[in-house]
Amino acid sequence: MINVEKFVFNTFMVNTWLLYDETGECILIDPACYEPEEQESLKEFISAKNLKLVRNLNTHCHIDHVLGNDYVAHTFGIYPEYHKNSTFLFHVLKEIGSSFGFSIDRIPPPKRFLEDEETVSWGNSSLRVLYTPGHAEGSVCFYNESQGFVVTGDVLFKDTIGRTDLPSGNFEQLMQSIKNKLLTLPAETLVYPGHGPETSIGYEEENNPFIR
Repeated sequence: MINVEKFVFNTFMVNTWLLYDETGECILIDPACYEPEEQESLKEFISAKNLKLVRNLNTHCHIDHVLGNDYVAHTFGIYPEYHKNSTFLFHVLKEIGSSFGFSIDRIPPPKRFLEDEETVSWGNSSLRVLYTPGHAEGSVCFYNESQGFVVTGDVLFKDTIGRTDLPSGNFEQLMQSIKNKLLTLPAETLVYPGHGPETSIGYEEENNPFIR
């Protein structure tokens, strides 16, 4: 069984998700820890639970979601995995970080690139990658059918959707991603977004003004 732990990191209040199962192996999705105390809280949780970190998955590579990539790489030896179409965002990451007051010295290379519909596994658990561009080129979601949840990054939130006014954002493309990849999931599927509270596919179908 997958246990899901949420951390809220940095001034953008990013949800970092840590998933672990009975084997003791765990993965991170969007490690956004920037301040030393944020990094230490993540490390302490992993240590207290006697977990072994084996993967670092990025839903997309906007600055707020990848601030912890370097810490994870150099503390745990685990390098990020993301969709290849996100690569261009790293070309200006240091400059963008500086404009928001973040100092980025190193950008770790990817371990590998994620592919649409592939399965990523750890321990006894797995997630299916769903390619969902629109908020940003390279955006992906991670779906677990057996426990009925999906980690959506900045694609879908409670009562709203990801913004599309940033570079590579496209409203029509985002709506197609939501319609074709997320709204086809069972209504009871829990949604773990990149910011804010959890929701469900069924709730969003009924209440989200962008979808109704």
